[in-house]
Amino acid sequence: MNSTDKAWTTNASMQLARTITDITDIQVMQDFLRDVMTEKEIIEISMRLEAARMLSKGYKYKEIISKTKLSSRTVARISEWLQNGTNGYSEVLSQVNNHHDHIPPARD
Repeated sequence: MNSTDKAWTTNASMQLARTITDITDIQVMQDFLRDVMTEKEIIEISMRLEAARMLSKGYKYKEIISKTKLSSRTVARISEWLQNGTNGYSEVLSQVNNHHDHIPPARD
């Protein structure tokens, strides 16, 4: 955590981080996120993660903007965070890449 980051200075924000960390079931996570976020917010954050993934793979801004529908400013900000942020995107992308081999097949 960045010591100058004020987002994590309250008990409530720390409770949120701990709660998200403790959820291990994808359905519970989906239900929780849907209860605390709007559908639009879920899509926006999902597209930010996708943009980070694409940036880390070397995609061009134009391709990322076309696929994610994010603004060029948002993609630039994500690029900046990837390069000079707290490594949150990098850590999560590394974990996601490691877990893709372990995702069970979809059920009917």
